Amino acid sequence: MAPGITGADLFRVLGSLALVIALLVLLLWALKRLNIKISSQNAGRKLQVVEILSLGGRQKIALVRVGAKEVLIGISPTQITALTGEMSSHVDANPDNVKALDKELNEEIHVA
Repeated sequence: MAPGITGADLFRVLGSLALVIALLVLLLWALKRLNIKISSQNAGRKLQVVEILSLGGRQKIALVRVGAKEVLIGISPTQITALTGEMSSHVDANPDNVKALDKELNEEIHVA
């Protein structure tokens, strides 16, 4: 050690560093836990993904807000299925059906 640094000084510096790192980890955990989102990114949009829940593998459930209406959809690698709402029951993941879903979503956005 350098002549001016004592064991107590080194302990104080390392303790302070550990405290700062622990506070950062706690803050990151709290932000993730509270699911704080920056609303300015979604301001003015009529189509928003409210929440996504992974069911394992590549299957998910998503809550999508279209205007004032919320629709629960199931998502898999091969299809998208509306679980609630007035939209069609499912859409296979091919270009024609994706275009049809896009058209249906646009109609919902313009109605709302």
